[in-house]
Amino acid sequence: MHLTRLRLRSFRNYGRLEAEFGPGFHVLLGGNAQGKTNLLEAIYLLATLRSFRGVGGAQMVRHGDKGYFVGGQVLGQGAHAMRMYWSPSERRLSLDGQPVRKLTDYLGTLRAVVFCTEDLQLVKGPGTRRRRFLDLLLAQTDAGYLPLLQRYTRALRSRNLVLKARLVDEALLESFTRDVVGVGTQLTQLRRELVPRFSPLVRLAYRRIAHGAEELRVEYRPSVKQDFAVELAQARGRERTYRTTLVGPHRDELQLLLDDRPAVQYGSEGQKRTLAIALKTAQAEYVGGRHGTPPVLLIDDVMGELDARRRQGLLPLLERAHQASGQVFMTCTEVNWPEELGSRLQRWEVKAGTIEADRLVR
Repeated sequence: MHLTRLRLRSFRNYGRLEAEFGPGFHVLLGGNAQGKTNLLEAIYLLATLRSFRGVGGAQMVRHGDKGYFVGGQVLGQGAHAMRMYWSPSERRLSLDGQPVRKLTDYLGTLRAVVFCTEDLQLVKGPGTRRRRFLDLLLAQTDAGYLPLLQRYTRALRSRNLVLKARLVDEALLESFTRDVVGVGTQLTQLRRELVPRFSPLVRLAYRRIAHGAEELRVEYRPSVKQDFAVELAQARGRERTYRTTLVGPHRDELQLLLDDRPAVQYGSEGQKRTLAIALKTAQAEYVGGRHGTPPVLLIDDVMGELDARRRQGLLPLLERAHQASGQVFMTCTEVNWPEELGSRLQRWEVKAGTIEADRLVR
């Protein structure tokens, strides 16, 4: 799978852009604030319909313009054309010229994993970040997960609205409670099955990058301990006080432990950064293993944050992408990619919202 063409209109600092890419390694070279990260953001947006910077559509519109357009052509199991337009008053999303009616018909056409500075929040940030990470990983590898998550989110929102009412409609609350319990139990089970398959990849990646300095353990801590319905009933009094649902998959946690101590509290900044990269490396390996082809890798100046010894830990992932004719986009402010890659690199000069192919280097 790889992105063969990218088209941008009024996206970030790009007025107009059309670029064609082959498989292999693409190094985006340029100074700060020239548009390198914006290109990765556009590719990730095509793949997931989200910005990895955690911003909404308005922040991605070029200053002074009304909306943005991002389009791409993908070659995987067949060729596909992806197009999206966003403005405050209009949103359009199409695949192969047809409007997208269900997200499950669109997501998965382009699979991408991004490595960026925001990944540090997977370790340092609230549990919401880690739950979102689990949700994305499952959505990328289990076709039935996203519809379940959407159903749970709708049922949970409705249940919370009932709890917020001045007079709670008990019959309506019970109806939404059944929906939340039924779907939530399935979500918990899928997450519970995922973590034992995924955690060995994280531990291996961390050991590679940190050279075995500490022992990492990844544990799934579900909010529901045994019986979801019983635990919701037991929480009913507190729910009336807080007027929200206090038990369920929306409160799960992914525990990250270094030498049996919580990384968020006891890990150094270097350890946290290494752990974040290990999580994303494992995500890429897990997604590639499930589908038989590697996802597109988007690496936003991560090499500059790691010392030479720790950069070597990423080499196996990059080498596998190369061997499988995968695609990697890597931003750099200087030539700091690992020389040991031993593969052909297409270098692109990025300057003030323009991109120009430079040359192939070894």
